Amino acid sequence: MITYLFLFLISFIAATIFPLSSELTLLGLLNTNNYNPLNLILTASFGNILGSVFNWCLGMYLLRYINKKWFPFSKHQIFYSSNFFIKFGSWSLLLAWLPIVGDALTFVAGFLRVNFLLFLILVSIGKTTRYLILYFTLSGLT
Repeated sequence: MITYLFLFLISFIAATIFPLSSELTLLGLLNTNNYNPLNLILTASFGNILGSVFNWCLGMYLLRYINKKWFPFSKHQIFYSSNFFIKFGSWSLLLAWLPIVGDALTFVAGFLRVNFLLFLILVSIGKTTRYLILYFTLSGLT
């Protein structure tokens, strides 16, 4: 049980601005063959999706603090992600799993007041698909 909690926390934090790799953690746990792969994938997905929801909430309510030192995203990240989001629309949320850019995309989605249900569906599809691809790639290698 503690392993799943650890994976959840790593996955949640990795979806925010902190440089953690939920992919490496998941792959390491999958490689041990000590845990149910579906439970690991669901745990990592749930944590990572909730981390993105956290970013969406930050975008909804905290953009006014952008000039503060502690603010989690740089102006450059917000500018780049905003342009990317405007160019590709809500579909860009399927790429929320990308390092650095994905975190800012989820923040910008909150700032732009993207419908939460649409946000949740697209982010969930992208993040869960990424973990499934990792699992099937690892399965094919062993």
